[in-house]
Amino acid sequence: MELDDAYANAAHIEGAEAYPGRWAEAAAGFREGMLEQGLAELDISYGDSPRQVFDLFQPAGKAKGLLVFVHGGYWLKFDKSYWSHLAAGALEKGWAVAMPSYDLCPDVSIADISRQIAHMIPQAAAMVSGPILLAGHSAGGHLVARMATPGMLPAQVAVRVARIMPISPVADLRPMVKTSMNADFKMEMSDAAMESPTLMLPMPGMDVVVWVGAEERPAFLEQATALAEAWRCDCVVDPGRHHFDVIDGLADTDSRIIARLLPE
Repeated sequence: MELDDAYANAAHIEGAEAYPGRWAEAAAGFREGMLEQGLAELDISYGDSPRQVFDLFQPAGKAKGLLVFVHGGYWLKFDKSYWSHLAAGALEKGWAVAMPSYDLCPDVSIADISRQIAHMIPQAAAMVSGPILLAGHSAGGHLVARMATPGMLPAQVAVRVARIMPISPVADLRPMVKTSMNADFKMEMSDAAMESPTLMLPMPGMDVVVWVGAEERPAFLEQATALAEAWRCDCVVDPGRHHFDVIDGLADTDSRIIARLLPE
């Protein structure tokens, strides 16, 4: 298909095939440690399918608030079990972290996944008081950006959202129609437009900062900058980072991305 290579991240990252295994290993070790400390609650159901579950990690003391991290994988693959270790940076700063899985295409549509995340966030928010931060990577960046748009989150939850960070997001879904992945997405151009945050406006007062790696595919740099321009928000281009390691800083309490994500 016309745009397959433009959105093929792994083909342009050296050693890409090793990343999923490293993510899964680091995440499993992190969960084991959190469970031993009694600071993790796993597989909390938020919907009626087996994948509609989330993990909640708590800091040692009272939480300052809640960070929800939504994973990527082009709405086609992965689940929460690959990313648990990325909670470390926010946890060390005193924030609770929730990480959901969600149903995948082609079993459901991308619009269905957006609705699932919108249903998950209020349930997690009821378990942790204080402000809410939303971060998501790639397809997860799309999903958290959708949460900033009107009608997605209940008003009593939306008012608690202190910051949203779409990381390397696919914020305009229309190019996805021109990839072979659309065999699973099953989108017409009109469907893609209706799920594209770049073509919408966020709710008034939403604090949004877009984050993207400087070494990413041109299509992802364009996606990030286009969303920031449409929403008149900051876009941080992280030097030396590509699509797979741009999220590494979430595990490091002293990283640039944690400093920008967490309120002072």
